[in-house]
Amino acid sequence: MLDPPITPVGQLFIRNNGHLPDGPFDAETWPLSVTGLVREPLSLTVMELERRFPVVSITTVIECAGNGRSLNAYPTEGIPWGLGAVGCVTFTGVRLAEVLRAAGISEGASHIRHHGADQAINRRGAAFSRGLPLEKALQPECLLAFAMNGEPLTPDHGAPLRIVAPGYPGSAWQKWLTGIEVLDHVHEGPGMSGLDYRLPIDPLRPGDPIDPARFEIIREMPVRAIVTSHENGDVVQGGQATRIEGWAWAHGTPIAEVAISMDQGAHWQPASLTAPEGSYSWTRFSLPLVVPVTGELALVIRATDANGRQQPLEPRWNPRGYCNNMCQRLRLAVI
Repeated sequence: MLDPPITPVGQLFIRNNGHLPDGPFDAETWPLSVTGLVREPLSLTVMELERRFPVVSITTVIECAGNGRSLNAYPTEGIPWGLGAVGCVTFTGVRLAEVLRAAGISEGASHIRHHGADQAINRRGAAFSRGLPLEKALQPECLLAFAMNGEPLTPDHGAPLRIVAPGYPGSAWQKWLTGIEVLDHVHEGPGMSGLDYRLPIDPLRPGDPIDPARFEIIREMPVRAIVTSHENGDVVQGGQATRIEGWAWAHGTPIAEVAISMDQGAHWQPASLTAPEGSYSWTRFSLPLVVPVTGELALVIRATDANGRQQPLEPRWNPRGYCNNMCQRLRLAVI
């Protein structure tokens, strides 16, 4: 399902934290406000954004922080995602930085807060309200997007306006966006408090005491590779070359190597890499493996980025199972 270079909208994972807005999702009337520590607060519709600011596109991986959660050896909280909570799509919109600068960022500003139109499950207040450091929000890859893969956003994916923040977990890509508030502190709204989308500063094991003060907000997502040419249990012909292919990504950092092991990590064979479309896109890898004549073939797939970050062989546990980028293990039947 994730084999195409650009993930079709109908195959992209969906993750919501409350009730979708009732609509209508009309770009002519949907409001966006920019308030807080700005000199000239803005009030615009999505269509006015498109008319006032340059329209740009970026092809980028979007990944849920919980991708790979179910691969943990010990229980964790949250949706038990396998390896499918990711995709690579082309977003179109205007640069977030252009809009913030048009409002005039005041001295002392350090973060932004996002407001969305979705409601909590109990319909008492906002379902979710994330934010970004101002330094990230001003980067050219961050967008206020109104289209995906050349078509207007669908309601499930945040129509008619959402944040695009490549490199950050999908939770920071606020959907159904209605407001941006510029702050002089870290925003702690629904989805940004307690252990929500935070990782422990110090290594933890199941059963260890949990101190929320020793957790920090997830910013950069980790490096990962997944095989898309085969699934667990697929049958391959023994004694012949089988081409193993898939995608690797490191959210803005180039992929240096993808290697595959047939002996649980004792020896590794490097795959060939194809240059990605852009710095936030994923990289194609391919390796023809000569498989044993009979039995089962157990593969381990590992990516390394240009900064030396490498997928671990075993998961690094945390209570919510975030950012589990352990090496994929793939078992194939040989006949």
